[in-house]
Amino acid sequence: MFDSLSDRFDGIFTRLRGKGSLTAADVDEVLREIRLALLEADVNLTVVKSMLGRIREQAVGEDLSKALNPALQVKKIVLEQLTETLGGETLRIAYASKPPTVILMAGLQGSGKTTNSAKLARWFRAQGRNPLLVGADLQRPAAVAQLRTLADQVGVPVYSAPDDVVAGGQGDPVDVARGAVEEARRLGRDVVIVDTAGRLAIDAELMEQVRQISAEVSPDYTFLVIDAMTGQDAVTVAESFHSTLGLDAVILTKLDGDARGGAALSVKEVVGRPIAFASTGEKLDDFDLFHPDRLAGRILGEGDLATLIEKAEQAFEQEEAEEAAARLLEGTFTFDDFLDQMQAIKKMGPISGVMAMLPGIPKEVRDVEIEDSHIARIEGIIHSMTPAERIKPDIIDNSRRDRIARGSGQSASDVSQLVSQFKQMRQMMQQMGGNRFAKKKAKKAKKGKKGGGRVTPKGAAKIDKKAFALPTREEMEARLPQGGGFGGGLPGGPSGGFGSNG
Repeated sequence: MFDSLSDRFDGIFTRLRGKGSLTAADVDEVLREIRLALLEADVNLTVVKSMLGRIREQAVGEDLSKALNPALQVKKIVLEQLTETLGGETLRIAYASKPPTVILMAGLQGSGKTTNSAKLARWFRAQGRNPLLVGADLQRPAAVAQLRTLADQVGVPVYSAPDDVVAGGQGDPVDVARGAVEEARRLGRDVVIVDTAGRLAIDAELMEQVRQISAEVSPDYTFLVIDAMTGQDAVTVAESFHSTLGLDAVILTKLDGDARGGAALSVKEVVGRPIAFASTGEKLDDFDLFHPDRLAGRILGEGDLATLIEKAEQAFEQEEAEEAAARLLEGTFTFDDFLDQMQAIKKMGPISGVMAMLPGIPKEVRDVEIEDSHIARIEGIIHSMTPAERIKPDIIDNSRRDRIARGSGQSASDVSQLVSQFKQMRQMMQQMGGNRFAKKKAKKAKKGKKGGGRVTPKGAAKIDKKAFALPTREEMEARLPQGGGFGGGLPGGPSGGFGSNG
């Protein structure tokens, strides 16, 4: 969504890098370019003026003009103000002292309100809560059926009017909401999510119905679901609902779309309410708390290491990752191990999305389209190998290579390239591991030299698995240099690794 804006900012900061210091004229030029970039991204004009005023206040000064690296100084200021514009801090959900915590979902029809009610229920389950979904949209009979289907996928019950009442469209959503809260107390459900009716446009009937439901259940949170693809119209909708209900926060959907991102950058300052959650895909797990600082970093090309680590922690099993690392350095890493690692990477989402989170990735690499089909081709080649070939790729001769190519639907050169690169990678990692363990062995031998004789048991050296334990998020963030990032490429990426011809 923010690709165009990111490109504009990247061009601005690239031109600044060549300057030894900044004059007032340089700052004015930068501000003009930032203004154009934000307006092209469909950001509200009032928000643009406010943000530029704050940047100018910090950028015009003696300290900046004499800074060792003015480009980094300006980038730091823009990052801070962009984070502030997006909301500043991540919203933390506070639960009612006397359960249940009631959440009212409002929004126009087609904004994704019902789907995001189920996504929110799944998120609460992941936090250890026991949510109850409420089908209070009785204007559209299919809405309750859709909610039940989604609720089955996340393992959450649904409370609504009887089926015959729903089918007739004659039920009272206020009664349904009231009964749901009572049912939640009876069943011990500590979160109630009320999915209300929507309209194609704002009207008096819609607002009155939502207002009555709100008055009846006294929600702890009122969330407005808005479509990020609608641009500044989303901000107008948010203002109308806020004047009637008194919103607590916004849930932004379709943040993975190709719109310009004006809604995300405008809603907080115009409405005065933060973005609580963001939906970044169609799957039910493509949903999480909205982190303004992380999104600001991604817009400015700084990556999103915190989110990447969170996804990695969910995708990789700690013990299995340690064992794979040990085998890699021992030189016993097999194609089966490689297949397992690729499966884990796929759980983290599209490869292009993972690449976008890596800090320090050059724009030229970021812009390369990396399709998940590349991984599928590699998987097809590996699945066409026999168990023996996966363990010892050295036995793959021309005859075996041709058979693997026919079985995977790839060319013989694709198979040869994969096998060759895999063997090179394994050899390189084995050499790294050998050097490391040789130093460790020499150190131990030096300590035991006085007594003479063998000081280590016979056989292969045992690997200290703790040495390959995955670092925590805090440890990884602490190791990053200020303003720096990771370079290089990923397996399957455009800058090296296991690629596929065509």
